[in-house]
Amino acid sequence: MYYICPMFIRPRRLRKNAAIRSLVEEVSTPISSLIYPLFIEDEPSARNAIPSMPGQYRLGKEEILPEIESCLEAGLKSFCLFPKVKEALKDSAATYSLDAQNFYLQSIQSIKEKFPEAVIMTDVALDPYSSDGHDGIVKDGKILNDETIEILAKMALLQAQAGADIIGPSDMMDGRVGLIRKNLEEQGYNDTLIMSYTAKYASGFYGPFRDALDSAPKAGDKKTYQLSYKNKQEALLEATLDEQEGADILMVKPGLSYLDIIQDLADSTTLPVAAYNVSGEYAMVKAASEKGWVDEKAIVEEILTSIRRAGAKIVLTYHAKDFATWIR
Repeated sequence: MYYICPMFIRPRRLRKNAAIRSLVEEVSTPISSLIYPLFIEDEPSARNAIPSMPGQYRLGKEEILPEIESCLEAGLKSFCLFPKVKEALKDSAATYSLDAQNFYLQSIQSIKEKFPEAVIMTDVALDPYSSDGHDGIVKDGKILNDETIEILAKMALLQAQAGADIIGPSDMMDGRVGLIRKNLEEQGYNDTLIMSYTAKYASGFYGPFRDALDSAPKAGDKKTYQLSYKNKQEALLEATLDEQEGADILMVKPGLSYLDIIQDLADSTTLPVAAYNVSGEYAMVKAASEKGWVDEKAIVEEILTSIRRAGAKIVLTYHAKDFATWIR
């Protein structure tokens, strides 16, 4: 074989063994960059498996505490809690979300009392509490924006009062970050972070999550408030608005099919960018690995690395506990 000039430059030198590859790797996924989503329900000792999400459970108020402890021992420190509300407690105004004694707020408080070192992120949206299954108030088939954000701001304050470290508005209503921030500041919760679901897309990847919480819309869809997956520019507009309104962290959801959006946001802001590796993405990996079609450990690390490589500082993922166990 002939070369025009001697091969003084050989990129393979930097790949010749594991130690060198590790020495020069550009992206890693430390456990500290992960947030583990957990589902809780109003049953003291429940541990109900979620069929569409193998390895994930709806945990009762007593079961959530040993689960948090086990995760902390594995090196995980950050958790996002989602409530499974009984159907009898749901109504069109999501009234139960503003009950100061609801089980979700009690769970936040009990976790923070026992594990003050744990970082607790909440979910701020109407759909878990709504008989309509939407993230906002529904009237004549229309999702009402301004009426909804008034409820969201009150919900966020109750969660902060219960001890939440990070408020996570996942509703995609206009102006909700600003009103939540204003309300928190006025009540003295100026240290409470807001991780805004900045670019939450109307995606087909949410099915298992909605099974877990029984929170699917009873009619219509969420396309009048969640972003179209065909669009990029409006994600940048949402990011600009959320930053101006007082968000501390900007999130892209889902993660794997939206790496370009993650990169765009990371390139356009000085705020940390998070990504949600969602339930459908998790379920596909689990299904394929159970069939023996993929190596679960290898593909999970590759997926998480790709999300981090795109620019996400933080990744919410149902793989978090398994991944922490594997790398430790």
